[in-house]
Amino acid sequence: QVQLVESGGGLVQAGDSLTLSCASSGSTFSSYKMAWFRQVPGKEREFVAVIRWSAGTTYYADSVKGRFTISRDNAKNTVYLQMNSLKPEDTAVYYCAAERSGGAFYTSFSRYTYWGQGTQVTVSS
Repeated sequence: QVQLVESGGGLVQAGDSLTLSCASSGSTFSSYKMAWFRQVPGKEREFVAVIRWSAGTTYYADSVKGRFTISRDNAKNTVYLQMNSLKPEDTAVYYCAAERSGGAFYTSFSRYTYWGQGTQVTVSS
């Protein structure tokens, strides 16, 4: 059974950096897409970034492009989200998601089967 466990959230100031980790287990992830989403209360879960595990190709939401970097470590079965130049509007619960599929990148949360429990990121102004 696929399990995803996020870590690395916390309280930072605007302009700071933070790295989130998503430890993955229960499958061979070479055929998966791994994504990060975020959610604030009362709003729909929002796409942040996605990576194809095998090829390492990536895609980002416009709101984070140039500031956030998604990557993976094959040996550790871990996906990372490096977040730089953080803004108060980046405050949210960040979720790791996985879907076993090829083809186009998915940006809708409904396309992902496996989810972590989330980690809170709070950016103060």
